[in-house]
Amino acid sequence: MLLKKELIEKTIATGLSTGADFAEVFIEDTSSENIQLVGGRVEKANGSKIFGVGVRLALGFQSVYGYTNSKNPDDIVKLASDLSKSFSSNKVFQAVPLIKLEVGTHHKAKISPRDVARSKKVELMKAAYDAAKNYDPVIVQVAIMLGDSVQNVLIANSEGRFVSDERTHVRIYVQAVAGKDGVMQTGGEGPGSAMGYEYFFEEFDITEAAKDAARTAKTMLYADECPSGVIPVIINNKFGGVIFHEACGHSLEATSVAKNASVFCGKLGQQVASPIVNAIDDGTIENAWGSANFDDEGYPQQRRVLIENGILKSYMVDKLNSRRMSHEPTGSSRRESYRFSPTSRMSNTYIDNGTSTFDEIIAATEYGLYAAKMGGGSVNPGNGDFNFSVSEGYMVRNGKIAEPVRGASLVGNGAKILWNIDMIAGNLDRARGMCGSASGSIPADVGQPTLRVSSITVGGKKGGK
Repeated sequence: MLLKKELIEKTIATGLSTGADFAEVFIEDTSSENIQLVGGRVEKANGSKIFGVGVRLALGFQSVYGYTNSKNPDDIVKLASDLSKSFSSNKVFQAVPLIKLEVGTHHKAKISPRDVARSKKVELMKAAYDAAKNYDPVIVQVAIMLGDSVQNVLIANSEGRFVSDERTHVRIYVQAVAGKDGVMQTGGEGPGSAMGYEYFFEEFDITEAAKDAARTAKTMLYADECPSGVIPVIINNKFGGVIFHEACGHSLEATSVAKNASVFCGKLGQQVASPIVNAIDDGTIENAWGSANFDDEGYPQQRRVLIENGILKSYMVDKLNSRRMSHEPTGSSRRESYRFSPTSRMSNTYIDNGTSTFDEIIAATEYGLYAAKMGGGSVNPGNGDFNFSVSEGYMVRNGKIAEPVRGASLVGNGAKILWNIDMIAGNLDRARGMCGSASGSIPADVGQPTLRVSSITVGGKKGGK
């Protein structure tokens, strides 16, 4: 156990001693390693180990948070005492006795990163490097980043929650650069999982991901500039789901909704999307990138149906924001580390399968853009306006995928785009990402099947049709 139960109980009691009605202790012990390989040689290799304790107190809508990396019991209790001075009340709340420690049993790693030699990790990276660099002579540079972490957490609060969880993550990112006649284009792939190195040794062929990164770079090198206009856009599966994640998902988090800063405020039970749209946030998918046994307030992770047949069914709500809303907590509280106070966040968020097929969607589109791979972008969660780049795109003409195009961007509004989805395939797949928000950067899956948006603004350097 990271800290003795008696010390945790004393810390909670101290936090409640001046009138706070809720106290929480979050203990973390994490080891991680990150290696960077460029040009076939290791440029950086950093290992780290952190330990810390975060204490949060609340009274009604108000909360305070502090942390320490000291293991000294006196320092930890003093932290709770100092925070408790933020509250003053004649009523002193008594903590519920901590339950028997509940230990997470899902998302286990078979081969812990701690048991894999750095030399073995570098072998994996060099295999990916060779696969990408040897794909074609136009590939002029390849960079490989490999990261892994093992996070152990212990969470307790004044309502009696007492849980522990071990969370393992491994991920590799391959970036290939194609160049010719002064023109450069990049392609990237970033597979990973909430499991150990069995993911790379047994589950996933990283050389195929490396070749695909190189293929994208080469394809875009020879592509023409994308035309602009308001046209149908077919967005592929996997990372295509980043648009829903960014443009809609953040607006469904209590972080925004509780402050009335979301376009979806007050719309529970209302139609907010095309009737064919079903959107889910599921933190229970076994070994998925954004999964865990418990959220970062110590409550069991859940499968949350956000939108069903176009109707808004649920927000993603953490415990303290639930006090501001007439909505039960949904096990959606997450944080980067003990240095951050938790709040509502996504886990594995995706649009669910539809009834069309990929081929049917392409065949039904006379003219449009096929966004095979999405890149980064920006969004205003208050109004849902977004701008995303397309890292690999093709024109669709007469119901067929035609020439590749580069430089495309998609501009629109998340709430409006949900109404314009008119076809959804049945090829759901997810991809890995890191999501930044108020409680830091956390691993989160995005996903969807291939789908068509009937009308969206496409930005490009060429004139339209």
